[in-house]
Amino acid sequence: MTTTIYSARKIITMNAMQPEATHVAVRDGRILGVGALAELAAWGPHTLDDRFADKVLMPGLIEGHCHLKEGSMWDMPYLGWFDRRDPQGKVWPGLRSMDAVVARLVEIDAQMGAAGKPASAPLIAWGFDPIYFGGERMTVEHLDRASATRPIVIAHANGHLMNVNSAMLRLAEITRDNEVEGVVKFQGGTNAGEPTGELQEPAAMFLVVRKIGDAGLLSPMTVAGVRSFARLACMQGVTTATDLVNKLTESDIAVLAEALGREDCGIRILPAFQAFHGTHGAAAGAEHVTALKARNTDKLRYGLVKMMLDGSIQGFSARLRWPGHFNGAPNGIWVMAPAQYEADFETYHRAGLLIHTHTNGDEASEAAIDAIERVVTRAPRPDHRHTLQHGQMIDAPLFRRMAALGLCANLFANHLWYWGDQHYEMTMGPDRANRLDACGSALAAGVPLAIHSDAPVTPLGPLFTAWCAVNRVTPKGRVLGAAERLTAPQALHAITLGAAWTLKLDGEVGSIECGKRADFCVLEDDPLAVDPAALKDVRVWGTVLSGRVFAAH
Repeated sequence: MTTTIYSARKIITMNAMQPEATHVAVRDGRILGVGALAELAAWGPHTLDDRFADKVLMPGLIEGHCHLKEGSMWDMPYLGWFDRRDPQGKVWPGLRSMDAVVARLVEIDAQMGAAGKPASAPLIAWGFDPIYFGGERMTVEHLDRASATRPIVIAHANGHLMNVNSAMLRLAEITRDNEVEGVVKFQGGTNAGEPTGELQEPAAMFLVVRKIGDAGLLSPMTVAGVRSFARLACMQGVTTATDLVNKLTESDIAVLAEALGREDCGIRILPAFQAFHGTHGAAAGAEHVTALKARNTDKLRYGLVKMMLDGSIQGFSARLRWPGHFNGAPNGIWVMAPAQYEADFETYHRAGLLIHTHTNGDEASEAAIDAIERVVTRAPRPDHRHTLQHGQMIDAPLFRRMAALGLCANLFANHLWYWGDQHYEMTMGPDRANRLDACGSALAAGVPLAIHSDAPVTPLGPLFTAWCAVNRVTPKGRVLGAAERLTAPQALHAITLGAAWTLKLDGEVGSIECGKRADFCVLEDDPLAVDPAALKDVRVWGTVLSGRVFAAH
Protein backbone atom coordinates (compact mmCIF):
# COMPACT_ATOMS: atom_id res chain seq x y z
CA MET A 1 0.00 0.00 0.00
CA THR A 2 1.59 3.26 -1.15
CA THR A 3 1.06 6.47 0.77
CA THR A 4 1.27 9.93 -0.77
CA ILE A 5 1.54 13.00 1.41
CA TYR A 6 0.47 16.22 -0.30
CA SER A 7 1.75 19.55 0.98
CA ALA A 8 -0.27 22.72 0.49
CA ARG A 9 -0.06 26.40 1.28
CA LYS A 10 -3.22 25.85 3.29
CA ILE A 11 -5.76 23.08 3.72
CA ILE A 12 -9.31 24.17 4.60
CA THR A 13 -10.69 20.94 6.03
CA MET A 14 -14.31 21.93 6.83
CA ASN A 15 -13.79 19.84 9.97
CA ALA A 16 -14.60 22.19 12.85
CA MET A 17 -12.37 20.18 15.19
CA GLN A 18 -9.33 20.69 12.94
CA PRO A 19 -10.16 23.55 10.57
CA GLU A 20 -6.74 24.00 8.93
CA ALA A 21 -3.64 21.95 8.12
CA THR A 22 -0.58 21.95 5.88
CA HIS A 23 -0.43 18.29 4.78
CA VAL A 24 -2.79 15.46 3.91
CA ALA A 25 -1.87 11.79 3.51
CA VAL A 26 -3.68 9.64 0.96
CA ARG A 27 -3.71 5.85 0.67
CA ASP A 28 -5.97 3.69 -1.52
CA GLY A 29 -7.97 6.73 -2.60
CA ARG A 30 -8.86 7.66 0.99
CA ILE A 31 -7.55 10.17 3.48
CA LEU A 32 -5.10 8.51 5.84
CA GLY A 33 -4.53 11.60 7.95
CA VAL A 34 -4.44 15.39 8.08
CA GLY A 35 -1.94 17.57 9.91
CA ALA A 36 1.74 18.44 9.89
CA LEU A 37 4.30 16.50 7.87
CA ALA A 38 6.02 15.05 10.94
CA GLU A 39 2.73 13.68 12.23
CA LEU A 40 1.77 12.04 8.94
CA ALA A 41 5.25 10.64 8.31
CA ALA A 42 4.74 8.44 11.36
CA TRP A 43 2.53 6.20 9.19
CA GLY A 44 5.70 4.93 7.55
CA PRO A 45 7.16 4.99 4.03
CA HIS A 46 5.57 7.59 1.81
CA THR A 47 6.01 9.80 -1.22
CA LEU A 48 5.99 13.53 -0.55
CA ASP A 49 4.15 15.31 -3.38
CA ASP A 50 4.72 19.07 -3.47
CA ARG A 51 2.72 19.85 -6.62
CA PHE A 52 0.14 21.70 -4.47
CA ALA A 53 2.69 23.41 -2.23
CA ASP A 54 1.59 26.85 -3.42
CA LYS A 55 -2.12 25.95 -3.67
CA VAL A 56 -5.05 25.91 -1.27
CA LEU A 57 -6.89 22.62 -0.79
CA MET A 58 -10.45 22.28 0.39
CA PRO A 59 -12.92 19.38 0.12
CA GLY A 60 -14.10 18.57 -3.38
CA LEU A 61 -17.08 20.83 -4.05
CA ILE A 62 -20.49 19.16 -4.16
CA GLU A 63 -23.26 20.25 -6.51
CA GLY A 64 -26.41 18.91 -4.88
CA HIS A 65 -28.80 19.97 -7.64
CA CYS A 66 -27.75 19.98 -11.26
CA HIS A 67 -28.25 18.03 -14.47
CA LEU A 68 -25.73 16.16 -16.59
CA LYS A 69 -27.24 17.89 -19.61
CA GLU A 70 -24.98 20.83 -18.71
CA GLY A 71 -22.38 18.85 -20.64
CA SER A 72 -24.45 18.10 -23.74
CA MET A 73 -26.73 21.15 -24.06
CA TRP A 74 -23.93 22.81 -26.00
CA ASP A 75 -24.65 20.60 -29.00
CA MET A 76 -27.55 23.03 -29.50
CA PRO A 77 -27.38 26.80 -30.12
CA TYR A 78 -27.64 28.99 -27.01
CA LEU A 79 -30.18 31.84 -26.93
CA GLY A 80 -29.86 33.14 -23.37
CA TRP A 81 -29.66 36.67 -22.01
CA PHE A 82 -26.35 36.22 -20.17
CA ASP A 83 -23.02 35.30 -21.72
CA ARG A 84 -22.20 31.61 -21.07
CA ARG A 85 -19.00 29.60 -21.33
CA ASP A 86 -19.27 26.04 -22.70
CA PRO A 87 -17.16 23.01 -21.60
CA GLN A 88 -14.61 23.78 -24.31
CA GLY A 89 -14.16 27.32 -23.02
CA LYS A 90 -16.04 29.08 -25.83
CA VAL A 91 -18.06 32.10 -24.73
CA TRP A 92 -21.56 32.31 -26.23
CA PRO A 93 -22.71 35.96 -26.17
CA GLY A 94 -26.07 36.77 -24.62
CA LEU A 95 -28.95 38.07 -26.75
CA ARG A 96 -30.56 41.21 -25.38
CA SER A 97 -33.70 41.61 -27.52
CA MET A 98 -36.39 39.52 -29.19
CA ASP A 99 -35.12 40.76 -32.54
CA ALA A 100 -31.64 39.48 -31.68
CA VAL A 101 -33.10 36.07 -30.83
CA VAL A 102 -35.02 35.93 -34.12
CA ALA A 103 -31.94 37.07 -36.05
CA ARG A 104 -29.89 34.30 -34.45
CA LEU A 105 -32.54 31.74 -35.44
CA VAL A 106 -32.54 33.02 -39.03
CA GLU A 107 -28.78 32.55 -39.09
CA ILE A 108 -29.04 29.01 -37.72
CA ASP A 109 -31.76 28.09 -40.21
CA ALA A 110 -29.53 29.29 -43.06
CA GLN A 111 -26.59 27.27 -41.69
CA MET A 112 -28.76 24.15 -41.50
CA GLY A 113 -29.87 24.64 -45.12
CA ALA A 114 -26.31 25.16 -46.28
CA ALA A 115 -25.33 21.95 -44.52
CA GLY A 116 -27.93 20.06 -46.51
CA LYS A 117 -30.42 19.52 -43.71
CA PRO A 118 -33.94 19.29 -45.11
CA ALA A 119 -36.65 21.78 -44.13
CA SER A 120 -38.30 19.02 -42.10
CA ALA A 121 -35.29 18.77 -39.75
CA PRO A 122 -36.17 20.68 -36.56
CA LEU A 123 -34.13 23.61 -35.30
CA ILE A 124 -33.65 23.11 -31.55
CA ALA A 125 -32.11 25.78 -29.33
CA TRP A 126 -32.01 26.46 -25.61
CA GLY A 127 -31.39 29.02 -22.86
CA PHE A 128 -34.11 31.53 -23.79
CA ASP A 129 -35.96 33.44 -21.04
CA PRO A 130 -38.63 36.04 -21.94
CA ILE A 131 -38.77 37.61 -18.47
CA TYR A 132 -35.85 39.89 -19.39
CA PHE A 133 -37.78 41.47 -22.27
CA GLY A 134 -40.09 43.76 -20.31
CA GLY A 135 -43.08 41.45 -20.15
CA GLU A 136 -43.13 40.65 -23.89
CA ARG A 137 -43.77 36.95 -24.47
CA MET A 138 -42.49 35.07 -27.48
CA THR A 139 -45.18 33.67 -29.77
CA VAL A 140 -45.47 31.88 -33.10
CA GLU A 141 -45.46 35.31 -34.71
CA HIS A 142 -41.84 35.82 -33.62
CA LEU A 143 -40.66 32.34 -34.54
CA ASP A 144 -42.44 32.24 -37.88
CA ARG A 145 -40.28 35.22 -38.87
CA ALA A 146 -37.29 32.92 -38.50
CA SER A 147 -38.90 30.11 -40.49
CA ALA A 148 -42.47 29.29 -41.39
CA THR A 149 -41.52 25.85 -42.73
CA ARG A 150 -38.79 24.37 -40.53
CA PRO A 151 -40.05 23.23 -37.10
CA ILE A 152 -38.45 25.38 -34.39
CA VAL A 153 -38.23 24.41 -30.71
CA ILE A 154 -36.71 26.69 -28.07
CA ALA A 155 -36.21 25.30 -24.57
CA HIS A 156 -36.31 27.97 -21.87
CA ALA A 157 -33.38 28.39 -19.48
CA ASN A 158 -35.46 27.08 -16.58
CA GLY A 159 -36.30 23.81 -18.35
CA HIS A 160 -40.00 24.22 -17.52
CA LEU A 161 -41.20 25.88 -20.71
CA MET A 162 -40.59 25.89 -24.43
CA ASN A 163 -41.65 27.94 -27.43
CA VAL A 164 -42.40 26.52 -30.87
CA ASN A 165 -43.36 27.94 -34.24
CA SER A 166 -46.40 27.19 -36.40
CA ALA A 167 -44.64 24.38 -38.25
CA MET A 168 -43.91 22.61 -34.96
CA LEU A 169 -47.48 23.14 -33.73
CA ARG A 170 -48.71 21.39 -36.89
CA LEU A 171 -46.19 18.56 -36.50
CA ALA A 172 -47.19 18.08 -32.86
CA GLU A 173 -50.90 18.33 -33.76
CA ILE A 174 -51.46 21.11 -31.24
CA THR A 175 -54.59 23.11 -32.11
CA ARG A 176 -57.09 25.39 -30.42
CA ASP A 177 -59.00 22.26 -29.40
CA ASN A 178 -56.10 20.92 -27.34
CA GLU A 179 -57.02 20.93 -23.64
CA VAL A 180 -53.69 19.78 -22.14
CA GLU A 181 -52.80 22.04 -19.22
CA GLY A 182 -49.87 24.27 -20.10
CA VAL A 183 -50.74 24.86 -23.77
CA VAL A 184 -50.95 28.66 -23.71
CA LYS A 185 -53.50 30.32 -26.00
CA PHE A 186 -54.06 33.86 -27.26
CA GLN A 187 -56.57 35.70 -25.08
CA GLY A 188 -57.76 38.29 -27.58
CA GLY A 189 -57.55 39.63 -31.09
CA THR A 190 -58.01 37.74 -34.32
CA ASN A 191 -56.05 34.75 -32.95
CA ALA A 192 -58.11 34.39 -29.77
CA GLY A 193 -58.15 30.75 -28.68
CA GLU A 194 -55.27 29.69 -30.91
CA PRO A 195 -52.04 28.32 -29.36
CA THR A 196 -49.37 30.99 -28.87
CA GLY A 197 -46.59 28.42 -29.21
CA GLU A 198 -45.65 28.61 -25.50
CA LEU A 199 -45.84 25.25 -23.72
CA GLN A 200 -45.54 25.10 -19.93
CA GLU A 201 -44.39 22.08 -17.92
CA PRO A 202 -43.91 18.40 -18.89
CA ALA A 203 -47.43 17.45 -19.98
CA ALA A 204 -47.61 20.23 -22.58
CA MET A 205 -43.97 19.92 -23.67
CA PHE A 206 -44.38 16.17 -24.15
CA LEU A 207 -46.66 16.87 -27.13
CA VAL A 208 -43.55 18.18 -28.91
CA VAL A 209 -40.98 15.82 -27.42
CA ARG A 210 -42.90 12.75 -28.59
CA LYS A 211 -42.44 13.98 -32.16
CA ILE A 212 -38.80 15.08 -32.08
CA GLY A 213 -37.38 13.21 -29.07
CA ASP A 214 -34.77 15.87 -28.39
CA ALA A 215 -35.31 19.23 -26.72
CA GLY A 216 -33.19 20.87 -24.07
CA LEU A 217 -33.22 19.20 -20.66
CA LEU A 218 -35.48 16.50 -22.09
CA SER A 219 -32.91 15.35 -24.66
CA PRO A 220 -31.26 11.93 -24.38
CA MET A 221 -28.12 11.56 -22.29
CA THR A 222 -24.91 10.59 -24.08
CA VAL A 223 -21.48 9.35 -23.04
CA ALA A 224 -19.90 12.38 -24.70
CA GLY A 225 -22.23 14.66 -22.75
CA VAL A 226 -21.33 13.05 -19.41
CA ARG A 227 -17.64 13.38 -20.22
CA SER A 228 -18.12 17.05 -21.15
CA PHE A 229 -19.90 17.54 -17.83
CA ALA A 230 -16.96 15.96 -16.00
CA ARG A 231 -14.54 18.37 -17.71
CA LEU A 232 -16.70 21.33 -16.77
CA ALA A 233 -16.99 20.05 -13.19
CA CYS A 234 -13.21 19.84 -12.92
CA MET A 235 -12.91 23.46 -14.08
CA GLN A 236 -15.26 24.44 -11.23
CA GLY A 237 -13.72 22.29 -8.48
CA VAL A 238 -16.65 19.85 -8.35
CA THR A 239 -16.01 16.20 -7.48
CA THR A 240 -19.55 15.04 -6.61
CA ALA A 241 -22.72 16.06 -8.44
CA THR A 242 -26.30 14.98 -8.94
CA ASP A 243 -28.36 14.40 -12.05
CA LEU A 244 -31.75 15.42 -10.75
CA VAL A 245 -33.98 14.29 -13.60
CA ASN A 246 -33.21 10.84 -14.97
CA LYS A 247 -35.66 8.18 -16.07
CA LEU A 248 -32.98 5.54 -15.41
CA THR A 249 -33.92 3.48 -18.44
CA GLU A 250 -31.55 0.69 -19.49
CA SER A 251 -30.11 3.12 -22.04
CA ASP A 252 -29.50 5.76 -19.36
CA ILE A 253 -27.92 3.19 -17.05
CA ALA A 254 -25.63 1.95 -19.80
CA VAL A 255 -24.50 5.50 -20.64
CA LEU A 256 -23.72 6.26 -16.99
CA ALA A 257 -21.84 3.00 -16.50
CA GLU A 258 -19.73 3.48 -19.64
CA ALA A 259 -18.89 7.14 -19.05
CA LEU A 260 -18.13 6.89 -15.33
CA GLY A 261 -16.30 3.59 -15.75
CA ARG A 262 -13.49 5.40 -17.58
CA GLU A 263 -10.56 6.43 -15.41
CA ASP A 264 -10.26 9.81 -17.09
CA CYS A 265 -13.84 10.78 -16.14
CA GLY A 266 -13.21 12.61 -12.87
CA ILE A 267 -16.65 13.00 -11.33
CA ARG A 268 -18.93 11.12 -8.93
CA ILE A 269 -22.60 11.18 -9.96
CA LEU A 270 -25.82 10.54 -8.05
CA PRO A 271 -28.56 10.10 -10.67
CA ALA A 272 -32.04 10.77 -9.27
CA PHE A 273 -34.92 8.67 -10.56
CA GLN A 274 -37.62 10.85 -12.15
CA ALA A 275 -40.67 10.00 -10.07
CA PHE A 276 -43.15 12.15 -11.98
CA HIS A 277 -44.71 11.81 -15.44
CA GLY A 278 -42.88 8.52 -15.89
CA THR A 279 -43.82 5.09 -17.12
CA HIS A 280 -43.33 3.52 -13.68
CA GLY A 281 -45.88 3.64 -10.92
CA ALA A 282 -44.45 4.49 -7.52
CA ALA A 283 -44.26 0.85 -6.37
CA ALA A 284 -42.46 -0.27 -9.53
CA GLY A 285 -40.25 2.84 -9.42
CA ALA A 286 -39.20 2.15 -5.84
CA GLU A 287 -38.39 -1.46 -6.70
CA HIS A 288 -36.38 -0.33 -9.73
CA VAL A 289 -34.26 2.17 -7.80
CA THR A 290 -33.73 -0.24 -4.90
CA ALA A 291 -32.47 -2.91 -7.29
CA LEU A 292 -30.09 -0.43 -8.95
CA LYS A 293 -28.33 0.25 -5.65
CA ALA A 294 -26.61 -3.13 -6.05
CA ARG A 295 -24.73 -1.61 -9.03
CA ASN A 296 -23.26 1.28 -7.03
CA THR A 297 -19.57 2.10 -7.41
CA ASP A 298 -17.40 4.85 -6.03
CA LYS A 299 -18.31 7.11 -8.96
CA LEU A 300 -21.92 6.04 -9.55
CA ARG A 301 -24.46 6.08 -6.71
CA TYR A 302 -28.10 5.09 -7.14
CA GLY A 303 -30.79 5.51 -4.47
CA LEU A 304 -31.96 9.08 -4.98
CA VAL A 305 -35.53 9.90 -6.09
CA LYS A 306 -36.64 13.23 -7.59
CA MET A 307 -40.23 14.39 -7.18
CA MET A 308 -41.72 17.65 -8.42
CA LEU A 309 -44.74 19.66 -7.32
CA ASP A 310 -44.69 22.96 -9.23
CA GLY A 311 -42.84 24.82 -11.94
CA SER A 312 -40.76 27.97 -12.39
CA ILE A 313 -41.32 31.31 -10.62
CA GLN A 314 -39.93 33.40 -13.48
CA GLY A 315 -41.87 31.22 -15.92
CA PHE A 316 -45.05 31.93 -13.92
CA SER A 317 -45.69 28.19 -13.55
CA ALA A 318 -44.79 28.01 -9.84
CA ARG A 319 -47.50 27.74 -7.18
CA LEU A 320 -47.60 30.80 -4.91
CA ARG A 321 -49.61 31.40 -1.75
CA TRP A 322 -51.66 34.58 -1.29
CA PRO A 323 -51.13 37.31 -2.48
CA GLY A 324 -49.90 35.52 -5.60
CA HIS A 325 -47.77 37.01 -8.35
CA PHE A 326 -46.81 40.68 -7.94
CA ASN A 327 -47.85 41.49 -11.52
CA GLY A 328 -51.22 39.74 -11.16
CA ALA A 329 -50.37 36.71 -13.30
CA PRO A 330 -52.51 33.65 -12.59
CA ASN A 331 -51.14 30.99 -10.26
CA GLY A 332 -48.98 28.26 -11.76
CA ILE A 333 -49.25 24.55 -12.46
CA TRP A 334 -49.24 21.51 -10.21
CA VAL A 335 -46.80 19.17 -11.96
CA MET A 336 -48.14 16.53 -9.60
CA ALA A 337 -51.44 16.80 -7.75
CA PRO A 338 -50.60 17.18 -4.04
CA ALA A 339 -52.66 14.09 -3.14
CA GLN A 340 -50.78 11.99 -5.69
CA TYR A 341 -47.50 13.44 -4.44
CA GLU A 342 -48.29 12.33 -0.90
CA ALA A 343 -49.23 8.82 -1.97
CA ASP A 344 -46.14 8.37 -4.12
CA PHE A 345 -43.85 9.99 -1.57
CA GLU A 346 -45.01 7.49 1.03
CA THR A 347 -44.21 4.58 -1.27
CA TYR A 348 -40.64 5.75 -1.86
CA HIS A 349 -40.22 6.72 1.79
CA ARG A 350 -41.31 3.30 3.04
CA ALA A 351 -38.85 1.74 0.57
CA GLY A 352 -36.02 3.49 2.41
CA LEU A 353 -35.08 5.77 -0.49
CA LEU A 354 -33.87 9.38 -0.28
CA ILE A 355 -36.40 11.80 -1.79
CA HIS A 356 -35.59 15.28 -3.10
CA THR A 357 -38.65 17.37 -3.99
CA HIS A 358 -38.74 20.35 -6.37
CA THR A 359 -40.77 23.19 -4.84
CA ASN A 360 -40.29 26.74 -6.07
CA GLY A 361 -43.35 28.67 -4.91
CA ASP A 362 -44.32 28.81 -1.24
CA GLU A 363 -47.67 27.10 -1.84
CA ALA A 364 -45.82 24.11 -3.28
CA SER A 365 -43.34 24.09 -0.39
CA GLU A 366 -46.17 24.20 2.14
CA ALA A 367 -48.01 21.40 0.32
CA ALA A 368 -44.85 19.26 0.41
CA ILE A 369 -44.29 19.92 4.11
CA ASP A 370 -47.93 19.12 4.91
CA ALA A 371 -47.75 15.84 2.98
CA ILE A 372 -44.38 14.81 4.43
CA GLU A 373 -45.60 15.55 7.96
CA ARG A 374 -48.50 13.14 7.48
CA VAL A 375 -46.26 10.50 5.89
CA VAL A 376 -43.58 10.52 8.60
CA THR A 377 -46.30 10.42 11.25
CA ARG A 378 -47.69 7.25 9.67
CA ALA A 379 -44.27 5.80 8.86
CA PRO A 380 -41.53 7.17 11.16
CA ARG A 381 -38.02 6.79 9.75
CA PRO A 382 -35.12 8.25 11.72
CA ASP A 383 -32.57 10.31 9.80
CA HIS A 384 -34.43 10.18 6.49
CA ARG A 385 -32.88 13.49 5.25
CA HIS A 386 -35.55 14.13 2.63
CA THR A 387 -34.80 17.48 1.02
CA LEU A 388 -36.80 20.34 -0.50
CA GLN A 389 -34.98 21.54 -3.60
CA HIS A 390 -35.05 25.21 -4.69
CA GLY A 391 -37.52 26.19 -1.92
CA GLN A 392 -37.05 29.79 -2.95
CA MET A 393 -40.02 31.26 -1.10
CA ILE A 394 -39.81 29.22 2.10
CA ASP A 395 -40.21 31.54 5.08
CA ALA A 396 -39.19 31.25 8.73
CA PRO A 397 -42.36 29.44 9.96
CA LEU A 398 -42.00 26.83 7.18
CA PHE A 399 -38.30 26.37 7.96
CA ARG A 400 -39.18 25.74 11.61
CA ARG A 401 -41.62 23.04 10.53
CA MET A 402 -38.95 21.54 8.27
CA ALA A 403 -36.50 21.39 11.16
CA ALA A 404 -39.04 19.61 13.33
CA LEU A 405 -39.58 17.02 10.58
CA GLY A 406 -35.87 16.43 9.90
CA LEU A 407 -36.11 17.92 6.41
CA CYS A 408 -33.13 19.50 4.63
CA ALA A 409 -33.10 22.48 2.26
CA ASN A 410 -31.09 22.95 -0.91
CA LEU A 411 -31.77 26.55 -1.91
CA PHE A 412 -31.30 27.98 -5.40
CA ALA A 413 -29.05 30.91 -4.41
CA ASN A 414 -28.09 31.70 -8.02
CA HIS A 415 -31.58 33.15 -8.51
CA LEU A 416 -30.49 36.14 -6.45
CA TRP A 417 -28.24 37.21 -9.32
CA TYR A 418 -29.93 35.79 -12.41
CA TRP A 419 -33.55 36.70 -11.59
CA GLY A 420 -33.39 38.78 -8.40
CA ASP A 421 -34.38 42.03 -10.12
CA GLN A 422 -37.22 40.34 -11.99
CA HIS A 423 -38.52 38.76 -8.77
CA TYR A 424 -38.37 42.18 -7.06
CA GLU A 425 -40.15 43.99 -9.91
CA MET A 426 -42.47 41.38 -11.46
CA THR A 427 -43.01 38.02 -9.78
CA MET A 428 -42.88 38.50 -5.96
CA GLY A 429 -42.53 42.18 -5.21
CA PRO A 430 -40.00 43.77 -2.85
CA ASP A 431 -41.01 42.14 0.44
CA ARG A 432 -40.89 38.53 -0.69
CA ALA A 433 -37.92 39.11 -3.01
CA ASN A 434 -35.92 40.27 0.01
CA ARG A 435 -36.62 36.86 1.55
CA LEU A 436 -35.76 34.97 -1.65
CA ASP A 437 -33.64 31.87 -0.98
CA ALA A 438 -33.57 32.65 2.72
CA CYS A 439 -30.34 30.91 3.69
CA GLY A 440 -30.01 32.85 6.93
CA SER A 441 -33.50 31.87 8.06
CA ALA A 442 -32.84 28.21 7.22
CA LEU A 443 -29.74 28.11 9.42
CA ALA A 444 -31.47 30.07 12.18
CA ALA A 445 -34.23 27.44 12.24
CA GLY A 446 -31.69 24.60 12.37
CA VAL A 447 -32.39 23.25 8.87
CA PRO A 448 -29.38 21.52 7.23
CA LEU A 449 -28.51 23.72 4.26
CA ALA A 450 -27.04 23.26 0.80
CA ILE A 451 -27.06 25.73 -2.11
CA HIS A 452 -26.96 24.97 -5.82
CA SER A 453 -26.86 26.12 -9.46
CA ASP A 454 -29.43 23.82 -11.12
CA ALA A 455 -27.03 23.73 -14.10
CA PRO A 456 -27.65 24.18 -16.98
CA VAL A 457 -30.45 26.50 -15.81
CA THR A 458 -27.58 28.63 -14.48
CA PRO A 459 -23.90 27.80 -14.97
CA LEU A 460 -22.28 25.10 -12.86
CA GLY A 461 -19.97 26.78 -10.34
CA PRO A 462 -20.34 26.33 -6.55
CA LEU A 463 -17.99 29.20 -5.74
CA PHE A 464 -20.24 31.51 -7.76
CA THR A 465 -23.25 30.07 -5.91
CA ALA A 466 -21.47 30.75 -2.62
CA TRP A 467 -20.82 34.33 -3.79
CA CYS A 468 -24.54 34.75 -4.47
CA ALA A 469 -25.46 33.58 -0.97
CA VAL A 470 -22.80 35.73 0.70
CA ASN A 471 -23.49 38.98 -1.20
CA ARG A 472 -27.16 38.65 -2.31
CA VAL A 473 -26.61 41.32 -4.95
CA THR A 474 -28.51 41.70 -8.24
CA PRO A 475 -27.33 43.02 -11.63
CA LYS A 476 -29.01 46.35 -10.82
CA GLY A 477 -27.04 46.62 -7.58
CA ARG A 478 -29.83 45.74 -5.15
CA VAL A 479 -28.96 43.79 -2.02
CA LEU A 480 -31.89 41.45 -1.49
CA GLY A 481 -32.28 40.90 2.22
CA ALA A 482 -28.96 41.68 3.87
CA ALA A 483 -30.05 39.77 6.99
CA GLU A 484 -30.30 36.56 4.93
CA ARG A 485 -26.66 36.71 3.81
CA LEU A 486 -24.31 33.86 4.71
CA THR A 487 -20.77 34.36 5.90
CA ALA A 488 -18.06 32.95 3.64
CA PRO A 489 -17.43 29.97 5.99
CA GLN A 490 -21.18 29.21 6.07
CA ALA A 491 -21.40 29.37 2.27
CA LEU A 492 -18.38 27.09 1.83
CA HIS A 493 -20.00 24.64 4.25
CA ALA A 494 -23.18 24.71 2.14
CA ILE A 495 -21.26 23.63 -1.00
CA THR A 496 -19.28 20.91 0.78
CA LEU A 497 -20.40 19.28 4.01
CA GLY A 498 -23.89 20.78 3.86
CA ALA A 499 -24.53 19.36 0.39
CA ALA A 500 -22.96 16.02 1.41
CA TRP A 501 -25.43 15.82 4.32
CA THR A 502 -28.45 16.21 2.00
CA LEU A 503 -27.11 13.30 -0.11
CA LYS A 504 -26.30 11.09 2.91
CA LEU A 505 -22.64 11.12 1.86
CA ASP A 506 -21.23 13.17 4.74
CA GLY A 507 -19.50 10.05 6.08
CA GLU A 508 -17.51 9.85 2.83
CA VAL A 509 -17.10 13.34 1.39
CA GLY A 510 -17.57 17.00 2.25
CA SER A 511 -14.60 17.45 4.58
CA ILE A 512 -10.93 16.51 4.67
CA GLU A 513 -10.50 14.08 7.55
CA CYS A 514 -9.31 10.55 8.20
CA GLY A 515 -11.26 7.79 6.50
CA LYS A 516 -13.05 9.91 3.93
CA ARG A 517 -12.56 9.83 0.17
CA ALA A 518 -9.53 11.77 -1.00
CA ASP A 519 -11.64 14.36 -2.82
CA PHE A 520 -10.09 17.82 -3.05
CA CYS A 521 -10.81 21.09 -4.79
CA VAL A 522 -7.44 22.63 -5.67
CA LEU A 523 -7.46 26.44 -5.61
CA GLU A 524 -5.00 29.15 -6.57
CA ASP A 525 -6.53 31.55 -4.02
CA ASP A 526 -7.79 31.26 -0.44
CA PRO A 527 -11.60 31.70 -0.43
CA LEU A 528 -11.50 32.64 3.26
CA ALA A 529 -8.91 35.38 2.72
CA VAL A 530 -10.36 37.21 -0.29
CA ASP A 531 -12.91 39.99 -0.05
CA PRO A 532 -16.38 38.34 0.02
CA ALA A 533 -17.23 40.34 -3.11
CA ALA A 534 -14.43 38.47 -4.91
CA LEU A 535 -15.45 34.96 -3.86
CA LYS A 536 -16.75 34.16 -7.35
CA ASP A 537 -13.35 35.03 -8.81
CA VAL A 538 -11.34 32.51 -6.79
CA ARG A 539 -9.32 30.53 -9.33
CA VAL A 540 -9.66 26.73 -9.59
CA TRP A 541 -6.58 24.69 -10.53
CA GLY A 542 -8.38 21.34 -10.70
CA THR A 543 -9.59 18.48 -8.54
CA VAL A 544 -8.59 15.26 -6.88
CA LEU A 545 -11.18 12.46 -6.93
CA SER A 546 -10.54 9.46 -4.69
CA GLY A 547 -6.82 10.21 -4.88
CA ARG A 548 -6.66 10.69 -8.67
CA VAL A 549 -5.51 14.15 -9.80
CA PHE A 550 -7.35 16.02 -12.55
CA ALA A 551 -5.99 19.33 -13.82
CA ALA A 552 -8.60 21.73 -15.19
CA HIS A 553 -6.35 23.02 -17.99
